[in-house]
Amino acid sequence: MLEILNQFLLSGRAISCEPYGNGHINRTYLVITDAGRRYILQRINDAIFRDVEGLMRNIALVTDYLRAHGQTGRNALSLVPTKDGARYLHSLDGGFYRVYEFIEDSVCLERAENEEDFRQSGVAFGEFQRQLAEFPAHTLTETIPHFHDTRDRYRLFREALAADAFQRAQEVQPEIAFVLSREAMAGSMLSMLESGALPLRVTHNDTKLNNVMLDAATRKPLCVIDLDTVMPGLAGNDFGDSIRFGASTAPEDEQDLSRVEMSLSLYRAYADGFLSACGNSLQPAELETLPLGAMLMTLECGVRFLTDYLQGDTYFRIHRAKHNLDRCRTQFHLVADMERKQDAMLNIVMELARNAS
Repeated sequence: MLEILNQFLLSGRAISCEPYGNGHINRTYLVITDAGRRYILQRINDAIFRDVEGLMRNIALVTDYLRAHGQTGRNALSLVPTKDGARYLHSLDGGFYRVYEFIEDSVCLERAENEEDFRQSGVAFGEFQRQLAEFPAHTLTETIPHFHDTRDRYRLFREALAADAFQRAQEVQPEIAFVLSREAMAGSMLSMLESGALPLRVTHNDTKLNNVMLDAATRKPLCVIDLDTVMPGLAGNDFGDSIRFGASTAPEDEQDLSRVEMSLSLYRAYADGFLSACGNSLQPAELETLPLGAMLMTLECGVRFLTDYLQGDTYFRIHRAKHNLDRCRTQFHLVADMERKQDAMLNIVMELARNAS
């Protein structure tokens, strides 16, 4: 690793490089130099992100834009170039590497410890939307094609169902019926985008709390990290994925569904932070689709878990038999709860949007 690090423009010479964090996609290391500076080194997972050039171009465009519009220091990720001026290194071992400046005096939480933590993650992703509201989203590369294309997710589900390679379809008939009964709704936001009713936005596409750096002293958001999935998309998708993950009262793989619901209190906390930070950057139609986005992102995730279960658990890592089936059932339980609460969710959004304007 030290040989790789020597090819980047670091302050000082790297003297240590140790595994860092809990990421599951890229390999991440904390680097310390003899000048006392710290950096983050990552080996990019090019099995998942096959267009590394497009991915790094996206990150460079977005971070350069943020800095050009006033986000400096700890408020925006900063790529460290190679000695040749490149944004990343394609090394002789075949790996793709990048280096970021370390964000000092910060903390990253795996889960919210209270509603205020969740609210602050809403502030972070709301600011991300506002800061990039004028960025030409169409110029970004799709780092994972069809990532939030719910119609394509249904296509893949139907293919897995027809193949039934592991003879599991018979045991999941209620789940299959749940998915198929909501197929028309699943593509509704894409239809709105195609008709021009919704604008194309820069979206993060992995809006979990652990992708927000908080100030260690104040617990206020500094910046959004993990920009690998930054792509063109819909604001409702980013909002919705946060709610799917953060407003649930139980873990993603909870087996006791009686413990699973979408907390309106947590929903309000996040929406308050998100909308207060967005200001007037979202259009009325986008505001109206935020509750729908929460439901659709949860449905999409459940469909992905069920598809993987039918295919023999080849994509999501499992730790027990029927793990993906438990995950899909939790998501579908949340969807059903959100369906019952759509009016309340919309009322909260519209109330908070009025207060933010």
